[in-house]
Amino acid sequence: MLSEMGSRIQERLDAGYTLPAGWYSDPAILALERERIFRRTWQYVCVTAQVSEPGDYLATRAGHIPVVVVRDKERNLNGFVNVCRHRGHVVAQGAGRRETLQCPYHAWTYGLDGCLRKAPRSEREPDFDPDNYSLLPVQVATWGPFVFVNADLEADPLEDTLGVLPDTVAETGIDLEGLRFHHRGEYVLDANWKIAVENYLECYHCPVAHPGFSTVIDVDPDAYALASSGYVSTQKGPVREAILDGKKSAPYDPTGDIDRNTSVFVFPNFTVDIIPGAPNMLGGSWIPIDERRTLGIFDYFFGEDVDEQTASDMMAFNEQVGLEDNSLVESVHQGLESGMVEHGRLLPSSEHLIQHFQRLVARALA
Repeated sequence: MLSEMGSRIQERLDAGYTLPAGWYSDPAILALERERIFRRTWQYVCVTAQVSEPGDYLATRAGHIPVVVVRDKERNLNGFVNVCRHRGHVVAQGAGRRETLQCPYHAWTYGLDGCLRKAPRSEREPDFDPDNYSLLPVQVATWGPFVFVNADLEADPLEDTLGVLPDTVAETGIDLEGLRFHHRGEYVLDANWKIAVENYLECYHCPVAHPGFSTVIDVDPDAYALASSGYVSTQKGPVREAILDGKKSAPYDPTGDIDRNTSVFVFPNFTVDIIPGAPNMLGGSWIPIDERRTLGIFDYFFGEDVDEQTASDMMAFNEQVGLEDNSLVESVHQGLESGMVEHGRLLPSSEHLIQHFQRLVARALA
């Protein structure tokens, strides 16, 4: 399978075929993805509100890499590989507020700047220099309410990856400063992470699989706009006229400040969704657990004046769509893992965002 990388794969993608089916369940492919994609790209890790005050920290993962994000006393936002330089134990757990980070294995203690402050009994070692054993740094950057990290210290700035995302969100009328964090949810998919992304990147399946969504949003190909630029793919769909005219009912009230559905994907695994109605935003990502399982995370935000009932109705709408998607994604993984269909055949007029994503994957692995 590895020998298929390169120009032959790109030629197949250009012709409208998908990545090889084996790429969705091969541990060797996932190992390459971890090294060449997740270790080198910006990963969404948490909400700025969770690390807003001096001493705040949050431990999480950037792909497969344990990381910890901390706000130091000078209010700098720092990020580190959350692995003790002694024997490799994970240092910080969960989230909270501390003056230092102490490994629970042997009490090696690090400052919020990552420097090693204390290693018990190290004074007995004549050649031990604590300056050589600071926590390994990662890049940290923010956009709006989101915190990102990148384990590649030579990587281009976050702005280069986000591309048109800020302008696309601004076009919706959302005031990022006026959003409040509501809660985080998590779920596990029995499917490869790429299948989750590819399902997200097309609404060709919406009329069949998402009756509630398709009742509210006009998913007809002449109305539902798709675009890709750099690492970013966008989908935009207006509210159906029958809903606006009151001729059809909707699962929630889609009238309000936001007049269309906007979905934005940033390679390799970050998403922003804004549905019509009251000010709202859903940020999320997919993190591979292994080649057959994926952790999905999602963070809800609402405008400060949005009441809890309205927020609850909007979340229920989103989560119904999510449940429908999860079933589809897991079924696709089962079909691909059978090995009976080596390549799928895309319809690029409706699925060219998948084609764009797969080209980025193939380019990174090659």
